[in-house]
Amino acid sequence: MSVDLLEAYIASADLAGLGTLLQQDPALAKSKTSANVSPLMLSCYYKKPEVTAFLLKFIDNLTIFEAAAAGKFDVVAHLLYTHPEIVNEYANDGFTPLGLACYFGQFEVARYLVLKGAEVNLPSNNGFNVFPIHSAAAGNHTDIVKLLVTNGANVNVKQQVGVTPLHSAAQNGNPDMLILLLENGADTQVRMEGGKLPADLAREKGFDEIAEILS
Repeated sequence: MSVDLLEAYIASADLAGLGTLLQQDPALAKSKTSANVSPLMLSCYYKKPEVTAFLLKFIDNLTIFEAAAAGKFDVVAHLLYTHPEIVNEYANDGFTPLGLACYFGQFEVARYLVLKGAEVNLPSNNGFNVFPIHSAAAGNHTDIVKLLVTNGANVNVKQQVGVTPLHSAAQNGNPDMLILLLENGADTQVRMEGGKLPADLAREKGFDEIAEILS
């Protein structure tokens, strides 16, 4: 029941309730949620930065996955200095530190991870086949997509159901990312399962000019 309450407070960004709960049971800050991730990671997935910052006060030792998602550069640097072999390890939810940094828009962390040997073409191992470039494109982080492409990321990789980075960029209506991907060989004719092209996704979202460019 306490974990359920914890998750509810995270989802609603109820810092007062969260504080009271964690004062009563500090161990909850390091518990595993129903999503099979830590409360801190759950706050990142819910895109509640104020909750993430609050939870950090209750956690002494971050994992490299938590640090990458939350943008704690110093922690990531320290962990890789002491345990360089973890740079390409997988979290419980199947993502690498680089994949998490890319999705949550942590550019400096992503750049450091690549510098320290993170594989830019290493997909998630959770069945979704999500590559770091998919994560960056889905999160709409053009600067990170550029970082990955510059370091050899394949722009035409497919995740589950056939989604490519170009599909995500088209759906987000991001012209800068589209240009970046197209200039680096992105294929406009790749179809998702169900047959949709990047242009189709752009048109569905009302980005008609982008759809025309991609058609």
